[in-house]
Parts: sequence; C-alpha cells; structure tokens
Amino acid sequence: MAKNTCDLSRCFLCRHSPPAWHALIGANRKNLLFKKGAAIFHEGEVANGMYFVYSGTVKVHRKWGSQKELILRFGKSGDMLGYRGLGDERKYTVSATVIEPAVICYVDLVFFESLLQTNHQLTYQLMQCYANELQNAEKKMSKLAHMNVKARIADTLLTLQNQFGKTKEGYINIQLSRLDMAAFTGTTYETLFRTMQEFIQEKLIKVSGKKIVVLKEKKLAALTWMQ
Repeated sequence: MAKNTCDLSRCFLCRHSPPAWHALIGANRKNLLFKKGAAIFHEGEVANGMYFVYSGTVKVHRKWGSQKELILRFGKSGDMLGYRGLGDERKYTVSATVIEPAVICYVDLVFFESLLQTNHQLTYQLMQCYANELQNAEKKMSKLAHMNVKARIADTLLTLQNQFGKTKEGYINIQLSRLDMAAFTGTTYETLFRTMQEFIQEKLIKVSGKKIVVLKEKKLAALTWMQ
C-alpha cells in the first residue's frame, strides 16, 4: 500500500461501513494529496462531495467579522469534513485548510448519499457528528462570552493536548502558528503572544518555536475554573 493511498480501513466512511462494501468505496473514492496551507474547500462553495482525513491535520474555520477568522475545530486522521454542506442549499458553510501535509479521501455527494440511504450505521454516526459539533459550537460560544482571554488561552492549550496527545518529549503533538492559536482561541495575535509570555514566566508552559509543553496542567485548568 502506497504511503499516499487510503487503506480502506481507518477513515470515517470505511470504519462505519461493512467490510464487504470497502471494494465499492475503493472504486468510487479519490485519494487527494494536499500540501501545508492548501485549501480543501472554501466557505460558500457549492458542496460536491465529502472528504475523509487519512493522514495529516486540517483546520475547519469560518469568517469572523470582515478581516478575521475563527477556527472551529481541527480534523485529524479518521475524521470527516464537508458534512456541513449537506442540506437544501448544498454549500459549504465553513472552509477547510491543511496545516500539516495531508492525504484526503474524497467521494462525491451522490455516492455518499446512496450509502446513507442503505447503511443505517453510517447514517447514525453522521447524526452523532452533527450533535457533537452542535454541542461543541455551543460550548465555544459560551467560552467566548463568559471566559476572559487568559482563561480561554489556558483552555485552548489543554484542549489541544487532550485532542492530539503528547510527543515522547512531552510536547503537545501539534504545532500551530500563533495566528492559528489566536483564531482558535478567539483573540488577537498580540494578546495571545502576551499571555503566552506570562505563562512562560509563571512556568506553566515551556515553548520551543511552535512546540509547547504544558508544565502545570492543574494550574492551567484552575484558570478556567475561576470563571
């Protein structure tokens, strides 16, 4: 199996389809390679298909005001992208951009919908995705409204560590630009940089370039509990 080819076992679509269907999926999918910074789809584009992350990391984001963006979530191996394009309008309501080189499995919408009509497990899991995303969106809006910036940045660091885990050296296993961290937190680059410097001086975290180690997890968590 080539390194840049989906193995028909790890992505969302294959995990929730019977093994006997994998050959059919393989015949109808395309493997797409994306470099860092490449757009998979843009907010407002007509939704023609569904995307499944085989490897790499993707940010899902949307416009926030005239000049800003808000990162809603990050997609990694096994995740699905593009399901916000389902519905009457058939337009993507968010954008997806690669932040680490990615291999993406793509199927067109007609084929995907035919699977939904005959595979109840897949349909149920898609419903779960919508429910989880709605809950996460509500939590994110609540944090933006009720948490101060310092608490939100502490929460961001803990969230990233929880989602991506840690490297052998103890670093959070994702390297984000400060602009992306600010967009995920819902703050400005300048505020994020200043607060991160405070965390470093307080020995709550250690930073090496884009790599971050959480040194005092309980103290970071306490900053969020104080809200």
